[in-house]
Amino acid sequence: MLQTVEHVTSKYPAWSIIWLHGLGADGNDFAPIVPELVRDGWPGIRFVFPHAPVRPVTINGGMAMRAWYDIVGVEIDKRADEAGIRESMAELDALIGRERDRGIPLSRIILAGFSQGGAVVLAHALRLRLPIAGVAALSTYLPLGPANAAELTEAGKTIPVFMAHGRQDPVVPLALGERSCQQLQALGLGVEFKTYPMPHSVCTEEIRDLGDWLSARFSLR
Repeated sequence: MLQTVEHVTSKYPAWSIIWLHGLGADGNDFAPIVPELVRDGWPGIRFVFPHAPVRPVTINGGMAMRAWYDIVGVEIDKRADEAGIRESMAELDALIGRERDRGIPLSRIILAGFSQGGAVVLAHALRLRLPIAGVAALSTYLPLGPANAAELTEAGKTIPVFMAHGRQDPVVPLALGERSCQQLQALGLGVEFKTYPMPHSVCTEEIRDLGDWLSARFSLR
């Protein structure tokens, strides 16, 4: 089981949000967003921020850093390490299982991720055998190409998705995010896609819109 950073908004959380960081960061990266994101009247939430394994990343000169998978070329969607993505999906599945063991049903589990982390949660959601409450994918793209359609489950089709992207993103181009949104929609998923005047980062307006989307998820359960 991956090591995690956890923040709980009440003594008895009713929901879990598992949030994967980006390349070279760790589980502490998005923890400071919790106070800005959480709203009065929301149910208790356990935020789980796992640390990715440390591995060499080819595009960064083979330097070892926390990464969900290797990237072996500048076209990240075509050069992503499939074996690494699938290993991280298995780690994510273990984290989901632990939340179920701690009393949180799948219907109250949300997956979130930024950049590399977002790629992993999107790919994993398509392959889930039972549906979860939703997926939030920030500044990211859908990896694994044609395998997504071949491995898509009926449960995966039902999972609502929130995608957010910077219009000046130099790391994951906006066009790649838009294409990924279109691919998800073609597979039958409902996707809310937002763009913002920012680079490869997170902004206040994005957090507000993510909060609105989460509020809608909470109101359905």
